[in-house]
Parts: sequence; structure tokens; C-alpha cells
Amino acid sequence: MVRLLLRASGVVTLLALATPFLAAAPARAADAAAGQAIAQRWCASCHVVGTAPQSAASDAPTFASIAARDGDLSGPWLAFRLLKPHPQMPQVSLTRAEAADLAAYFATLKK
Repeated sequence: MVRLLLRASGVVTLLALATPFLAAAPARAADAAAGQAIAQRWCASCHVVGTAPQSAASDAPTFASIAARDGDLSGPWLAFRLLKPHPQMPQVSLTRAEAADLAAYFATLKK
């Protein structure tokens, strides 16, 4: 019984010592360049993604106009918006990191 208590105590001590290191794992910062690559891959067939003048394949708004008119284009907002896209838009499933990257790219387009 004593041996079992010592083992359990050792596990608790190990977890207590490891917790600060597990909790201190740095969060990955959003990457606007990665967001631009995502936009080119998923969105450029309909939207003008970059800032250079060009025509889109549809009447979809440009990314610059979306960035200018919408208030908070945060990663969570964008991920939520893409969960239920407008009818003409294909279903796009992004990870949280990809949504944050795309939002970071939108932030570079704000004027």
C-alpha cells in the first residue's frame, strides 16, 4: 500500500513539475503570407485577392473591398463566416490557424 502511495505521489509530483512547461507552449502567430497563399489557392478563382488591378472570374467582391467594408475580420469571425458561405461560394473548411492566417492577410489589405 505504501509503495502504491509513493508511486501515485511521484506521478502527481511529475505532473506538477511538467505543467508549467506544457502551458507555456507558445501560440503560433498568424502569418499573412500564408494567408495570401490560402487566398490564392481557395479564393482567387472568383475574388481578386491581391492589390494589383486585375479582373475576377465573377462579380464577387475583391478582397480589398471586403477588408475595407467589414469591421473585424478576425480569425474566429472568418472561420465562422466560412462555415455557412453564401450560395455561390464553395464549401471551404479551414483550420483555426489557416483562418487566422487569412485574417492576417486581410489586415494587410485594410486602408
